[in-house]
Amino acid sequence: MIRREVYLSKLRQLKDQNLIKVITGIRRSGKSTLLEAFKNELLAAGISSDNIVFLNFEERENLDFTDWTTLYDEIIKKVSIDEKYYIFLDEVQLINNFEKLINSLYTKKNIDLYITGSNAYLLSGELATLLTGRYIAINIQPYSFKEYVLANNNEKNIDQLFRKYINHSSFPEAVTLSKNNQSLVNDYIQSIYDTVIIKDIAQRNQLRNIHNLKRIISFLFDSVGSYVSPTNIAAELNKNSTKKISHNTIIKYLNFFTQSYILYVAPRYDVKGKELLSTNEKYYVVDLGLRNITASNKYDSDLGHKLENVVYFELFRRGGKVYVGKHNDKEIDFVVEKPNNEREYYQVAYTVNDEKTFNREISAFKNIKDNYPKYLLTLDYDNTNIDGIQKINVIDWLLK
Repeated sequence: MIRREVYLSKLRQLKDQNLIKVITGIRRSGKSTLLEAFKNELLAAGISSDNIVFLNFEERENLDFTDWTTLYDEIIKKVSIDEKYYIFLDEVQLINNFEKLINSLYTKKNIDLYITGSNAYLLSGELATLLTGRYIAINIQPYSFKEYVLANNNEKNIDQLFRKYINHSSFPEAVTLSKNNQSLVNDYIQSIYDTVIIKDIAQRNQLRNIHNLKRIISFLFDSVGSYVSPTNIAAELNKNSTKKISHNTIIKYLNFFTQSYILYVAPRYDVKGKELLSTNEKYYVVDLGLRNITASNKYDSDLGHKLENVVYFELFRRGGKVYVGKHNDKEIDFVVEKPNNEREYYQVAYTVNDEKTFNREISAFKNIKDNYPKYLLTLDYDNTNIDGIQKINVIDWLLK
C-alpha cells in the first residue's frame, strides 16, 4: 500500500481538533484506503481498538443502516462519556439524512469525527448550513507522480515512467491492474467514467439527455489547458448539430462536472488589476487516463497540455489557490496564491530549446514588477536561473 503522505500529514495535524474532517474526491481515488491508513496510525500510537468506530457504508454488513437515528444510537452505545473516541464514516452520503447524523455526533465533545464522500454534495446545501465553520475539507485525487513512482518501484527509468504517467491512469487500482493487463485498466477506467457520468451526475440531477452530457465532457477533455467559456463551448458544439445546446445548459453541466470532481476549474486572474476575471477559464481532468475514454486522445499526443494538467494538480496538492493568469496582453499558465498571502508564478512548456518558444514563455514574466518567485517548468534537462526566473526540470520538481 502506498502511503498518501500529503493527506496523512493533514490528518495528523487535524487530529483532536474540534472540527469535522471531510475527505472528498472522485470515486476510487483512495479515500477509504486513506481512512484505513490513518486508523492504523492511531492503533500504532496506542489508541485502543475499542475507541475506534470504523463504518464503510458500501460494505454488505452496513447496508441495513439506512435511518440516521438507528445508526446514531448504535454508535453512541459504544461510546463512554469519559474517554476519547475516533469515528470514521466512509461513504456517509449513502445514509438517509446523513447531515443530521454528522451534526448530532459532532455535538459530543469526546468524539473526533472523520467522514468521506464521493461528491461535492457533502459540502453543499443543508450540510454546509449545519456545519458552517465546523468542518475542514481535504480533497483527494489519484496518485501524484511521486506516489506513482513509489507504486512502480521496479521501474528504474524515471523518464519512461513519466511518459506513461501522462498518457495513462493514476487511479490507485488502475496502477495495480496495469502491472498485469492494460486492457483491464481500460475497462476499469470506463467503469469509473460511466459511474460518474450516469450515477453521480445524470441520475442525481435527473438529466435525460446523456448524449449532450457526454458531448460536453468530451469537448472539455479535448480542451485541457485551453481557455473555454460557456459561449464558445456552445458555439463549437452547435456547429454541425440540428439540436442546439443552450448557454445555460452548458453552465449547469460545468457545475455538475466540478461537483463530481471529474473536472477542476482554474479561474482567470488579472495579476496587474489583482482581480478575478469573469470570462474564460481552464478546466483540468482529475485523471489523464479518463481522456482515453474519448476517441480523440492518442498516446504521446497533446503532451504540452497533458504536462500542464499534471502541474495544475501538483500545485493544488501543495496548497494555495491556483489560477490561470493574465498580465497586460500576456498569459501566465499559473498564479498561485499561497496561504501566507505570498504568490508564485509558473510557466509550463514541454521544451524551450527553440529560441522562439523560450522567448514567448519568458516574456510573460518580464513586466511583472513584484519579487515573488517565478518558475519555468519544462522537460529539458538543465536547471538554471535566468534573470531571477528559475528554470526547473518538471520531473525533478514533481519528485522533490
